[in-house]
Amino acid sequence: MTRVPASSPESAITIADDDTPDPIPVDPPPVKLASIFQRKRTRDVAEPSSSQTDRDPTSASGTPRHTASKRPRTTSSTTTAGKSTTQSQPHSAAPLAHRIRPNTLSEFVGQTQLLGPGSESVLAKQLRDGRIGSCILWGPPGTGKTTLARIIARHANAIFKELSATASGTADVRVIVDEAKRQLSLTGQRTILFLDEIHRFNRSQQDVFLPYVEQGQIQLIGATTENPSFKLNSALLSRCRVLVLELLTDAEIETVLRRALRRLEAPKDAKDSIPQSSQVSDPSVTLTPSPPITEEQPLSGSSSNFNHITPEIISCIASYAAGDARKALSFLELAISSPSDTPSEALIQSFKKSLITAYDRTGDPHYDMISALHKSVRGSDGSAALYWLARMLTAGEDPVYIARRLVVMASEDIGLANNNALSLAIATLTACQNIGMPECRINLAHCVAHFAESPKSTRSYEAYNQAEKAAKEDATIPVPLHIRNAPTKLMKDLHYGEGYAYNPDYAHPVHNEFLPPELKNRTFLLMEGDNSGKMWDEELLKQWENAQNGGKPWPGRPSS
Repeated sequence: MTRVPASSPESAITIADDDTPDPIPVDPPPVKLASIFQRKRTRDVAEPSSSQTDRDPTSASGTPRHTASKRPRTTSSTTTAGKSTTQSQPHSAAPLAHRIRPNTLSEFVGQTQLLGPGSESVLAKQLRDGRIGSCILWGPPGTGKTTLARIIARHANAIFKELSATASGTADVRVIVDEAKRQLSLTGQRTILFLDEIHRFNRSQQDVFLPYVEQGQIQLIGATTENPSFKLNSALLSRCRVLVLELLTDAEIETVLRRALRRLEAPKDAKDSIPQSSQVSDPSVTLTPSPPITEEQPLSGSSSNFNHITPEIISCIASYAAGDARKALSFLELAISSPSDTPSEALIQSFKKSLITAYDRTGDPHYDMISALHKSVRGSDGSAALYWLARMLTAGEDPVYIARRLVVMASEDIGLANNNALSLAIATLTACQNIGMPECRINLAHCVAHFAESPKSTRSYEAYNQAEKAAKEDATIPVPLHIRNAPTKLMKDLHYGEGYAYNPDYAHPVHNEFLPPELKNRTFLLMEGDNSGKMWDEELLKQWENAQNGGKPWPGRPSS
């Protein structure tokens, strides 16, 4: 029997060999409360040996053994100095996008408008120096928002905390802030809080960040796919810089895919086969980058399992991914998991079946496409207008919403040039409400094509805007007496309506002053053909004549 010395942290544990008698319990010497908690933490983090896990927890004599605690461990989302300490799923089970996540700026693909070629922009230098400050990363899915946040934390040598606004609340934020304050006061190390989907916090929840960001107690990095100017508080935006991430180009997506294949082709015991973010935590350590991939290099060697991943498939994936690196890697996983003798055409067809139109009825694409339709109608480009109409309808847009917008276009852009446009728009709205899809698409196409070919006039729309501006300048101007209503004798005695010339009583035009004296001679509704206040750009006119008028001069050109 082997007895552990009483002075060791495991003084209360007696280890019995299989061929020794049962141990005699020995009371340990008194210990301080802090030591008890220290031993408890030591046992909680100790990994059980294979002999302990494979054997029954009782000895051969039936006496229970003293073993380390087997309580389930909680998952932590903390990262220190850029190294994740999360107890995550094995790399073999994790998605490919997670396994090959870049760890340094040199590995990061895309966003050259921010980081510049070769990562030599001012922002890239600030990032490497850890001076990026609180920021909002705004961009479509799969553009590298989470990856960039982790790279920022790594270069800042800061404690990294990650939350998702879809599963967290302000209480979780306050817990992290309290810990960040303690770390800052004790060690001087800053804490970076990365909040994914920050737009899911309502405006009152967003206010919780204001004092902490203002005082520098945490560095906030928020990620969002929604327009921050619509979804985030102006007070929070004033304390954070907004970095706009763009969709990756097809060439950049191909680079990501080739790098993933190179990583997967590496030997399992090679360092590059493991995500570098899990290898080292010191930002000063130089990581060995993956071998550069060029177009001349084959995608796989003779001994590779990925011979069926041809350049054609890589190019197809890059095209179908539409700038989303995560989607591209998902397609690549689908191709890798398919049998090696699968024809390329079959793989490409499987990609097509997996495509889902990215369209959100409440997001930016919703407003961007209706804006494209409106501007195409205004510019009399019927082909473009019908294209954007088809894009919205095939993506699942509500046809009634489009019809309501056409009612607005009828008066805003066509107006007095074609008074029948408004009637057609209202009829189209009624058709969409009563018929629905798919038949009402024909009514919408009819209306859109008619509007695109119709003459345009904004006289009534612009006149109202000018009148509204004048009305807001002084809302106290009284109605002149001669055009006031005079239904009673008293009002007539007070000279209401006196001096007004009733036009139908005369065989000729008569003049009345209808504007108040303060606005006398003001003109809001311009005469037809009056171009006062409008620009003349000869270059734009020539461009239109060549592109849309067959090179012929515009009939409205002034005669020379």
